[in-house]
Amino acid sequence: QVQLVESGGGLVQPGGSLNISCAASGSLFSKFPQAWYRQTPGNQREMVASISLDDSTNYADSVKGRFTVSRDNAKTTVYLHMNSLKPEDTAVYYCNAYPSVRSWWGQGTQVNVSS
Repeated sequence: QVQLVESGGGLVQPGGSLNISCAASGSLFSKFPQAWYRQTPGNQREMVASISLDDSTNYADSVKGRFTVSRDNAKTTVYLHMNSLKPEDTAVYYCNAYPSVRSWWGQGTQVNVSS
């Protein structure tokens, strides 16, 4: 089984930057394409950035050019580098496989963008 632990969230001013991380237990997670998702109250979770097994990346239009997904060589830690943050980026951010595996959702990390 895979356990995912997200960290690094916090409060940041509009226009600021934040880096969040996701650490996976074991090596199973490394065998799947991976993604960052986010969710706001009352809304469905949405994919914001994905990285495939060959390291190609894909981004939601809302974050393209501002967010960058990366990972370590072992593919067990995934990062999301967020620049030029906007209030609408406020959400709980999660990592998972892409497509997601229901039993792998972690607690997420809260990102608040506010002045």
